[in-house]
Amino acid sequence: MGSKFNQYASDYDAWFLENENVLYSEVKLVAHFLENAGEVFSVGCGSGLFETILDKEFGISIKNGIEPSEGMAAIAKERGLNVEITTAEEMELGKEKFDTILFNGTPSYITDLQKAVEKAYEALRPGGKIVMIDVPKESSYGVLYNLAKSVGTWDHELLGGVHPRDPYPIELVKVAKWRTTSEKIDIIKNANFKNLQFAQTLTKHPLYSNQVAEEPIEGYDCGDYVAICAVKNQML
Repeated sequence: MGSKFNQYASDYDAWFLENENVLYSEVKLVAHFLENAGEVFSVGCGSGLFETILDKEFGISIKNGIEPSEGMAAIAKERGLNVEITTAEEMELGKEKFDTILFNGTPSYITDLQKAVEKAYEALRPGGKIVMIDVPKESSYGVLYNLAKSVGTWDHELLGGVHPRDPYPIELVKVAKWRTTSEKIDIIKNANFKNLQFAQTLTKHPLYSNQVAEEPIEGYDCGDYVAICAVKNQML
């Protein structure tokens, strides 16, 4: 999947900057669980766009991450991040090195998510937390993306008048595999994380989600972007 993001790295940033209210709705959701987050590691930091905004506008510093796409990683490095080019399944983070590990928008691009989450558990200090954020398969965006993926284009009669004016690049939609919130909960629990909390944003239909930047709300029953936060047991 890294090769696709190599090819469309600039399109990724351009899409978010064209859809600024969607971007800031998502950034605010990321920031929601990163208050007093300590040392944060970003799994799949992409171009570093979110990390840069979090640092400059929310005072949340994320200096280290991994990214399988060389094109994305190059942009992130220009923005000041320390980025290792590797996958979530192959990353070697060591034991008990970080306070928070962030998966922002990346679970749908990780083939073996269970393995990646288990590696995150090992790399967290006792009491540390995982923050997993993505488009749920069951959400409006998830259903819309899977329809576009199945027909191979946004320019299909079934999608006429349904998708946003500037939809997410179809090339990146095609290589994603969205999981339900329930699936991600099971993966997190199977890795021995406890005390799950949820927050969500993008609660309007995708046609209207770029009209205003939303504040995150609790739960996962109506948002197209959902965050799950869970804690590593402090008992060793």
